[in-house]
Amino acid sequence: MSPKKPFKKPPVVENRRARFEYYIEDEVEAGIVLVGTEVKSLREGKSNIQDAHAGEKDGDIYLFNMHISEYKGGNRFNHEPTRPRKLLLHKKEIKKFIGQTKVKGMTIVPLSLYFNDNGMVKVKIGLAKGKKLHDKRATEKERDWGREKASIMKNARHD
Repeated sequence: MSPKKPFKKPPVVENRRARFEYYIEDEVEAGIVLVGTEVKSLREGKSNIQDAHAGEKDGDIYLFNMHISEYKGGNRFNHEPTRPRKLLLHKKEIKKFIGQTKVKGMTIVPLSLYFNDNGMVKVKIGLAKGKKLHDKRATEKERDWGREKASIMKNARHD
């Protein structure tokens, strides 16, 4: 009997638009400070990171504009849906990310939100550089050609 492979859980939320809008230079996994009702709401999959971005606040990196819906069973102890949430990173990573945003004008974008093997919520953030309109068109053409090529190959196998 072979050893079991760890089950790869799909992300709770994925920001697919980020890879279209930006060139991702560097990716890092970060912890995130949440309250109980936020975690329960995430387990139900009720969140959105499309409009979210990260930035500096008081020497730390915070995630702004991430929407986590209120938990139905949360009564008066419920959380505010779009409050700034602190990201847990090493000081070296914080300095690197803040430096890159100030010097090179880059943006910190959340790429995905998921539960790790220990049940902790993690955020994959990326140091991103914005794409110009012609770059976005090229990305779209490349994606369309990939789909078309796959379709041609699929049809060729069935003939």
